[in-house]
Amino acid sequence: MRRTVSSVAILCVLLATAASCGSSSKKPKTSAIAWPAPADPMARARAAGLVPETAESFVLHVHAHLDVFVNGQAVTVPAGIGINIHDPAVHTLDVGGAKAYGSIDPPCKTACISPLHTHDVTGILHTESPNLVRNQLGQLFTEWGVKLDTKCVQSYCMPATKIAVYVDGKQFKGDPRTIVLSDRKEIAIVIGSPPAQIPSVFPT
Repeated sequence: MRRTVSSVAILCVLLATAASCGSSSKKPKTSAIAWPAPADPMARARAAGLVPETAESFVLHVHAHLDVFVNGQAVTVPAGIGINIHDPAVHTLDVGGAKAYGSIDPPCKTACISPLHTHDVTGILHTESPNLVRNQLGQLFTEWGVKLDTKCVQSYCMPATKIAVYVDGKQFKGDPRTIVLSDRKEIAIVIGSPPAQIPSVFPT
C-alpha cells in the first residue's frame, strides 16, 4: 500500500531535524571532486532493476550512509540521484547552502522517484519502497552512473590504484555491489591514500 508523504515529513528528512526521520544532523557537504547525478534518473533506476514511483512509499523505509574518498578527499554524493528533479511536483529546497529535492505532494503525474535515492548531499541513501526487498550498493551506483565493481570505482582501478571498502568500519572483501543497504549502515569507499579516519558509524 502506497503512502504519500506530507511536505512536513519530507522537510523533516531533508532538513535532518529529527532522529525519527532516520536522517542525519550531518551538514551537507560538497567537494572539489564531483561525479554528478545523471540527466536520465528514471532510465538509470530501471537499469538498476528498480521500479520508479510517483511518490515515496514507506513499506520499507531505511537509511544507509555512503562516504567516498579519493586520496583522502571526500567525493560529493550528489543530491537527486534517482529523482527527476525537473518534474514540477518535485520541490527544490536549500539545505545548508546546497540544493535538496523532494516534498512530492501531490504525487507526480508520471514516475519521478526511484525507491532508492538521495535527497541531499549528506551521503544518506534513502530506501523508500512499496515492497520489502532491500536494495544493494551496486544499484545506487548504477543510478549514479558511476562504475563500481570488484576492481574499479569510476576511472580508478586496481592494481594501479589501491581501493578498499569498509562497512561499519570493518574492511569488506567481497563484491561491493552486493552490500545490502540496511538501516544505519555506514559504507566507506577509500580510493588511493586514506583519510585521517575511516568512518565507522552512521552519522547522527
